[in-house]
Amino acid sequence: MMNRRTFAATTTTLATVGAAGLATTASAQNPATPFKLMYAPGFRHFVNSAGKDPLDQIQFMYDNGFRGIEDNGMMNKPVELQQRIGDKLAALGMTMGVFVTGFGMNTYMLTSNIMGDKNRGKGVDADPKAVRAELKKMCDQAIETAKRVNAKWTTIVLGADNPNLDYDYQFANVVDNLRYCSELMEPHGLVMVMEPLNYMNHPGVFLKTVPQAYAIAKAVGSPSCKILNDLYHQQIEIGNLINNIDRAWDETAYIQVGDVPGRKEPTTGEINYKNVFKHLYDKGYKGIVGMEHGISRPGAEGEQRLIQAYREVDDFEI
Repeated sequence: MMNRRTFAATTTTLATVGAAGLATTASAQNPATPFKLMYAPGFRHFVNSAGKDPLDQIQFMYDNGFRGIEDNGMMNKPVELQQRIGDKLAALGMTMGVFVTGFGMNTYMLTSNIMGDKNRGKGVDADPKAVRAELKKMCDQAIETAKRVNAKWTTIVLGADNPNLDYDYQFANVVDNLRYCSELMEPHGLVMVMEPLNYMNHPGVFLKTVPQAYAIAKAVGSPSCKILNDLYHQQIEIGNLINNIDRAWDETAYIQVGDVPGRKEPTTGEINYKNVFKHLYDKGYKGIVGMEHGISRPGAEGEQRLIQAYREVDDFEI
C-alpha cells in the first residue's frame, strides 16, 4: 500500500509531468514571439528538427519566431513546389527573401565588352546579341519564379574580373548590362541585389566591396538594381561594417549575415551582431536579414542552439 509520503511525492511528480506536457502542447499551439528583425533561415537550417519537406520547415520556422525565409536555389525547384512554397508563406504571412538569378560567378558575362571585344567567358561569347539573349532568358525565368513565391529580391553575382580588360571598361559594361536587366525587372517590381564577395572564398570575382557596389547602383540608377550587403563577406574584405551600412544605406535593399571566421551563426565569431542588429533596427530597417551561414553544432541540438543564438543577438534595448 502507498503511504502518505509516497502518495504526496507521486502526486507532485505526476503534476509536474502533466504541466510539462501542457506546456509542450501550448508551445506547439502558440508560436514563439517574433524576432525584432526579419531573420530568414534557409531550407538547410532545420532539417533535423522539421524534416526534409520545405513546407514543414517553413512551419517550424514560423513556430520559432522567424517571419522570413530565403533560398538560393528556388529558381531550380519544380514549378509546382515553388507554388506550394509561395502559398504556404502567404498563409502564414511570411516574407520570401532572395533566390539566385544565375548570371554566373565564374564568367565574364556582365563585365564583357558588349561593343564587340573578343574576350570570352566560360561558355558565353562576348558577342552582344549572345550576352543579351542569355541575360533575358535568365531574367524572364527569375520574374516567373518571383511571381510564384511572392519574392521581391533576387541575388545577382557580377561574374569574374576580366584580366584582359581595364577595370573602368568592365565597370561601364556592368552598368550597361544591368540597365538592360533593370528594364526587364522594373515592370514586375523585382529587385536585383548585387552581392559583393570576399577574396578568400571567391578569388577572382569582379565585385568585392559595398562601396564598389554603391558606385554601380548609382550609375545604373534603377529601383531594380540595389545592393545585397553580406556582412560576412564585408568583414573579411574591408570591415568597418556599421559605417559602410550607413554610407550605402540609400542603395541597400537586403542584408545577409554570417560570423567570422567560419561563416556560422552569430555569437560564434568576432562580429558584434547584437550591436549591428540594434543599429539596423534603430535605422528603421524592415527588410530581410538573410541567414547565409552554416551551423556550429551538428543535429537537432545545433539547430536549437542556432535559434538561441538569434534570441541572444536580438535581445537589444529599443
